[in-house]
Amino acid sequence: MNKVILLGRLSKDVETRYTQSTNTMVCTFPLAVNRRFAKEGEERQADFINIVAYSKTAEFVNKYFAKGQQVAICGRLQVRNYEDDKKQKHYVTEVVAEEAYFADSKKDFNQMVSELNSPTPVSSNEQSGEIMGDDDLPF
Repeated sequence: MNKVILLGRLSKDVETRYTQSTNTMVCTFPLAVNRRFAKEGEERQADFINIVAYSKTAEFVNKYFAKGQQVAICGRLQVRNYEDDKKQKHYVTEVVAEEAYFADSKKDFNQMVSELNSPTPVSSNEQSGEIMGDDDLPF
């Protein structure tokens, strides 16, 4: 069985392209997934996992996902290889998204959208005077 379930934040905006043969939409993005444990005295680390989505899933991801947003991805692990112009073989490991879900609260999502649309974005932490450390960010 090949099943992957990930919860993390987009560390970049979604990149969209179309296949040459079937003109199918393809979206790719890296997902920052926090590691479960950190060694004592060390900062918590994140793994940056490449995600690829096709067709309807890609349309959903392209329309609603943005950098910094927390999402859940269900899919399968895929390893592929290709040869470049210099005949050097490259291996790529990625997760093919079969399902994509919002993982932020609706309030967080609405705030993110309003911040993106405002000329001078201010985070909720700045408004409340709370200081947010680097440990809270996966990227």
